[in-house]
Amino acid sequence: MDFELSEQQAAFRDLMRDFARRSIAPVARESELAGRYPTEIVDEMKAMGLFGMLVPEEYGGIGIDAVSYAIVFEEISKAWMGVAGILGSHSLATWMVAQHGTDEQKRRWLPDWASGQRRSGIALTEPGAGSDLQGISTLARRDGDRYVINGAKTWITNARHADPLPVLVKTDPDAQPRHKGMTILMVEQGTPGFTVGKDLGKLGYKGPESSEVFFSDCAVPIENLLGGKEGQGLQQALSALEFGRVNIAGRAVGVAQACLDRSLEYARARHAFGRPIAEFQAIQLKLADMATEVQAARLLTWWAASALDAGRRADMETGMAKLYASEMCIKAALEAMRIHGGYGYSTEYEIERFYRDAPLMAIGEGTNDILRTVIARQLVRGQGA
Repeated sequence: MDFELSEQQAAFRDLMRDFARRSIAPVARESELAGRYPTEIVDEMKAMGLFGMLVPEEYGGIGIDAVSYAIVFEEISKAWMGVAGILGSHSLATWMVAQHGTDEQKRRWLPDWASGQRRSGIALTEPGAGSDLQGISTLARRDGDRYVINGAKTWITNARHADPLPVLVKTDPDAQPRHKGMTILMVEQGTPGFTVGKDLGKLGYKGPESSEVFFSDCAVPIENLLGGKEGQGLQQALSALEFGRVNIAGRAVGVAQACLDRSLEYARARHAFGRPIAEFQAIQLKLADMATEVQAARLLTWWAASALDAGRRADMETGMAKLYASEMCIKAALEAMRIHGGYGYSTEYEIERFYRDAPLMAIGEGTNDILRTVIARQLVRGQGA
């Protein structure tokens, strides 16, 4: 049992850490407050090959392992979690096509996605269907050699840049069980009837847009049916979310580590009653708990990622990692604000941004209460960790 990174993984972590410190951290606060899209950072991520993280090398990607994938999101999120979201949704789309696409679909989309020349996202959530994906109402009717889509999606990251955008639809709304009537269609930018609506205002997670998208008699060629077969969409989406929970857990670890780092720095520098507050036991207890919980979440995330690398079904492992890391992150952000006192509430410091970003991780890629039921179901079936 080895809890250390390999030499290659450690070198990759150092590369990502340097990139985040050099190119993201100095501009994060100003860009986030201004609501400015991080174009320069995106361009550098393209040059680094990060848009091809999960794309096989034969299609121009770098095909990193799941542990390295988690490291990318941890290191970027230490500087600015919003930037990590640009990579997160895109990488899930690349993973879905690499795993489930036809050979022609892989050749058609993966090379441009790997280079960042084109980007993507994943359109699952609807105004009336979040965690219950089988409850979606977006319909796609077969009409000769095309599908005609009608419906709406919401909270779609990268919506304005996604080309094509994987969209979960119902091709047979009367199917029983319901998942057998669900399919993913790849909708390309500029397709008549496909429009991107307003950007939704958010508490945190600034940087990438989160938008509504609408489909009104949107005609998509049959060649854009992911995998070439109807009725597999829910399984394809859930397998992507299983992998995506590693990136959410990695983001949570990154934000929590940033909270710990800033709190340590502040506690050493801030004096009260003639000495640094780091010498007060009340502060020390908070720091000790934060450090322990951050490391526990990191190891749990790497454990879940290792299960994916081994090719095993890992919905329980990834669910545990995402659940624990996200709850820990929310707690760490609150404790960091308490340690900083009034300064933690000020936009002049980064703590208030971490505090606003933290709750997203308890929602994305399956809410934590849903994941608790996933974990419990596996335990009841005798698939305990």
